Amino acid sequence: MDTGILILRLLVGVLIAAHGVQKVSRHLGGKGLDGGAEEFRADGFRGGVLTALAAGGGQIGSGLLLAAGFLTPLAATGVIGVMTVALTVKRHNGLWVQNDGYEYPLFLIGAAAALAATGPGAWSLDAAFDLTPYPLWWTAVVLAAGLGSGLLTRLVLHRAPAAASPAAPR
Repeated sequence: MDTGILILRLLVGVLIAAHGVQKVSRHLGGKGLDGGAEEFRADGFRGGVLTALAAGGGQIGSGLLLAAGFLTPLAATGVIGVMTVALTVKRHNGLWVQNDGYEYPLFLIGAAAALAATGPGAWSLDAAFDLTPYPLWWTAVVLAAGLGSGLLTRLVLHRAPAAASPAAPR
């Protein structure tokens, strides 16, 4: 079981961290900080560079913590938070990823929640520092905090779509 948890932790953590690197740099196919800022503006978010830095930093930090299996509840909360924002952005496209839907963010939310529920496994920094096992009730806290922070971020930083201007009289 520990091998499976390690594989899941590494896969999800490294992918989340790499996605964050793309938001703030030209590494791994990213468009740099200006490109990350433009992506957020195009999705209707305020803040531009600051938003890209916060999102990219959150993804890098939570991804690396999750991959290392260190402070796993905190790491899972971060992953769930940033992926909740992504889910809300893609929600209007439907579920499936081939239509730019929210399938992938939903999967990452589920994987992070599963890791919060199972714990990071024996091959983790949490285990090395004797921080495990985390009580199962932490999973509810992780889900509530992650989903809540993502939805709050969306509420605070997302602009309402501009109302269509009435047609000029002819």
